Order: sequence, then C-alpha cells, then structure tokens
Amino acid sequence: MSASHDDDPRQEGAAPAPQRALWVDCPTCGGKSLYAPANPYRPFCSDRCQQIDFGAWASEDFRMSAEAPPDEDGFGDHQPPPREH
Repeated sequence: MSASHDDDPRQEGAAPAPQRALWVDCPTCGGKSLYAPANPYRPFCSDRCQQIDFGAWASEDFRMSAEAPPDEDGFGDHQPPPREH
C-alpha cells in the first residue's frame, strides 16, 4: 500500500493551516485583545487604549528615573586613579 500525497498540506499551492486566536491582555485597560493582523491596534484592544498609551509615552510618563553621577565622576573607566609615590 503506497502513501498518497494528495492530502499533504505542505504541497505547493495549499492554503496555510489556520492559526489559533491569540488573546493577550491590553497593556492599557487589562481587557482581552486579539493579537492578530485582524486587530490593527494590537497589542491594544482599541484605538482609544492605543492613543492613551501613546499620550503617556509622548509626555514621558514611561521614562526611567536614574540618578545622575556626581560631577566629579569621570566618564569612562571608574577605577581609582593610580597612586603617586
């Protein structure tokens, strides 16, 4: 009995296998959001949530706080200078 390749989905011209829907949490509201090309706002659930996030980014709400080094610190190797004898 020989195997038939007529039903092999890898054949040329075969339609791609359907993918399962991937649902993620919207970063803005926490609701469910479809993460697929059908959702133009992904990973957000809506245009509203996307715009809220963009507004927060534009007003620098997402910046990371960092302490500036003291003025006497050099820029580069932070090893102490060699001792003079």
